[in-house]
Amino acid sequence: MDVPLRPVTPFRVLIGCSGPGKQEKNYPRKGTGRKMALRWVAGVLLLSLGLAAAHTGQVPLLAWSSHSSLWSPLAAPHEGHVVTEAQLASLLDSAVDSGPHNVLLFLQEKLSIEDFTVYGGVFGNKPDSAFPNLENALGTAPSSLVLPSVDWFAAGAVPAFLKAKLGISPLHVDQNTLQELRLNASVPALLMVRLPYTTGSSLMAPKEVLTSNDEILGQVLSALQSEDIPYTAILTALRPSRVLRDVSDVAPEKLGRQLLQKETVFAPVRYPTDGIPRILFWASNLSVTINKTLFDLTNLTFGPSAVVDVQESKWNSSFSELVLKYENIDRKQLRMRFQMTNASYPVSKRNWFVLHTVELVRPGEPPAVFNATYITAPTNYSFSCACVSSEPSLGGILVPRNATNWKLTIMRFQIQSYQLINETFSDASDCAGFFSPGLWMGLLTSFLLVAIFTYGLHMIMSLKTMDRFDDPKGPTISVPQTE
Repeated sequence: MDVPLRPVTPFRVLIGCSGPGKQEKNYPRKGTGRKMALRWVAGVLLLSLGLAAAHTGQVPLLAWSSHSSLWSPLAAPHEGHVVTEAQLASLLDSAVDSGPHNVLLFLQEKLSIEDFTVYGGVFGNKPDSAFPNLENALGTAPSSLVLPSVDWFAAGAVPAFLKAKLGISPLHVDQNTLQELRLNASVPALLMVRLPYTTGSSLMAPKEVLTSNDEILGQVLSALQSEDIPYTAILTALRPSRVLRDVSDVAPEKLGRQLLQKETVFAPVRYPTDGIPRILFWASNLSVTINKTLFDLTNLTFGPSAVVDVQESKWNSSFSELVLKYENIDRKQLRMRFQMTNASYPVSKRNWFVLHTVELVRPGEPPAVFNATYITAPTNYSFSCACVSSEPSLGGILVPRNATNWKLTIMRFQIQSYQLINETFSDASDCAGFFSPGLWMGLLTSFLLVAIFTYGLHMIMSLKTMDRFDDPKGPTISVPQTE
């Protein structure tokens, strides 16, 4: 009788002879070690990617204060820059040193810049915004700072930084303890308000939670303002959130790309304030540094809260002077004088106005004079410049004559003193030179391409055709060596 042979597995080795009491040893299958190694490497890669993604998480940070000039207009980072822990500590350190010592920290569980984009009402319906109190606080604050992208590890270290800086432990505030809150302007205080991003129940949408958080923010700020307590407020989050915009109730025509925000542009300063203006002056930011202390004069000069006085200004056909008078800048009066002349030049056969000097005057101190003869334009034009500053790093258009302890920076500067048409600025003569770096790059690239094209065309035109041909059916052509 044929007995079927038992197949022997190649992965099992019998030790000794068959029979009872004999041992067998199992070995791993072929390729199992390689699979385990691949799994280990994949796990390490996933862990590294997870750590890298966690490290690159970004949260916004918004700060505002009842004290003016806490942050320089140049303190805000350029677009796309992620603020590191050292940079954030530097910004907050200067604000705590020179600002109020009553610090209010709104710490949200999760927050991203997309929350403001989706729920801020910027897609068409501004009254539907979830942040009306926050927008009002930032708009009316004498000084504010907006950092769209902050490393979330740096933002999470803000409570510890403020605790070490102020030397006090944070006091957690909620709606129940808000009415019992009593602060003293002379005693430092660190108040922390924890804000959720979502609730345990799924019945409340993120927008409703953000609206509730904004109401809490408004209640806390109202309590501080009712007691006339100076404060500095900070809003940030522990980690970023991911937001998907709900477009189920949005009209199809509004789903396209739209302008998210339109910058509010205030009217320029004019002299005289009534009637036909003779002098117009405008800037997006006007700041003065006195003895290393920065004073932001933008809100005092332009917009609904402007308190500047221009009644001391002068104007005639050959000389004009714009005087900006501020009553209380560091407990003293400040005058800023722009002295301009209008003259005809025979070479160009036209009139030009020149801003000769800018003077900063305070009682009991010698005037700080800056030469500004570079600021000139034809009389029928206005003069504009992206930055007019006494800082050499910002162009140094204003040259200090005797202003050793003064600095003046004017962003998006524009001025005109003659031939105003329709009470508005005429076409601008810009301070930017004609041969900018971008233009030089374009010209050099064009010259290089033209040179290559010319060389290739010359080589093609230099080709010469043969004037003698060999006919395979005819006699062989012999070419004498003399030719």
